Amino acid sequence: MAPSLVLTGARVVLPTGVVDDGRVSVEGTRITAAGPAEGAAEGAAPAPAGAEVLDASGHWLVPGFVDLHNHGGGGASFAGSAEDALTAVRTHRAHGTTTLVASTVTDDLDLLARRAGLLSELAEQGEIAGIHFEGPFISPCRKGAHSEALLRDPDPAEVRKLLDAARGQARMVTLATELPGGLDSVRLLAEQGVIAAVGHTDASYEQTVEAIDAGATVATHLFNAMPPLGHRAPGPITALLEDERVTVELIDDGVHLHPAALQLAFHHAGAERVAFITDAMDAAGVGDGRYLLGPLEVEVEGGVARLVEGGSIAGSTLTLDRAFRRAVTVDRLPVTDVVTALSANPARLLGLSDRIGSIEPGKDADLVLLDAEFAVKGVMRRGEWVVTPQLP
Repeated sequence: MAPSLVLTGARVVLPTGVVDDGRVSVEGTRITAAGPAEGAAEGAAPAPAGAEVLDASGHWLVPGFVDLHNHGGGGASFAGSAEDALTAVRTHRAHGTTTLVASTVTDDLDLLARRAGLLSELAEQGEIAGIHFEGPFISPCRKGAHSEALLRDPDPAEVRKLLDAARGQARMVTLATELPGGLDSVRLLAEQGVIAAVGHTDASYEQTVEAIDAGATVATHLFNAMPPLGHRAPGPITALLEDERVTVELIDDGVHLHPAALQLAFHHAGAERVAFITDAMDAAGVGDGRYLLGPLEVEVEGGVARLVEGGSIAGSTLTLDRAFRRAVTVDRLPVTDVVTALSANPARLLGLSDRIGSIEPGKDADLVLLDAEFAVKGVMRRGEWVVTPQLP
């Protein structure tokens, strides 16, 4: 068991709000107390004898980030070997993402099934929180950075084939629900306890309402790869924003969304219905150059990833610490709302709120230490430092 640790002095973001002079105690892999550093409130007991005490004054302490939608990082992707996948996972952990769902991209169905088998092993080992299948059941009209030649209608039998290959580790499937078999596939996913996400879709407003009624609960990167909002044809964006049953993914990298669009979505849906994601590809944490996203070649220039052929945006080079910093400093969102969108909401969607997503006694010691400018200074996952704090 890891030695006991007490972090003091930081501004701690708790489910109840911000504690300016907080204290969080860790024993082994779990948080044992969290609250103000002074007084008789929970978490105020003296540090255990022999406990390491870390003075984090001048810093923020927030729960580990949870990424629902991530294709890779560190020069590696979830389309490669187990070691490639671990490289991607470790890259994002160093940026505060302590829980990550590995996303696939459109490819041959048998190949995706084999990939699901490999990724399910990593999920069983606790390295990832499951698998998100983005494609091949998406619209050729809104394919984005997916190979059109490999797209197919969402046949429930083929959806089930991927779920079976994932051995209980499938967490989400993105579908163009207006395609033949789309609604039946949504119903199948809902019955299996897998998130049905509306995305890469050319659906109308009415078709999207049908999908939500059938059990769809997530909007895959809202605004991107779907018809724009129109005053006579409101399309999927309006249906997804207005329904309280739906959580909307947003990519806050300054590329995928105009700040006004992000503000519209965030304030219409409210903090409780937003999940910030990265949609990251191999280049995240590395830099510009040529990469592959599934079978397609991508050029990253100035941190922006685009297909070599056609120029479509091809995922992002985002890490969630950058999304955090931008959301607070550029979008001027309250820190508590950003933490909700980065940690609590995705944890809830994954059914893991009892373990992760907030700083509370009994939960995993997944913590991110940020300086006053919201740069990562320390990352803890299950009580072990991934990034050891270097404090004055």
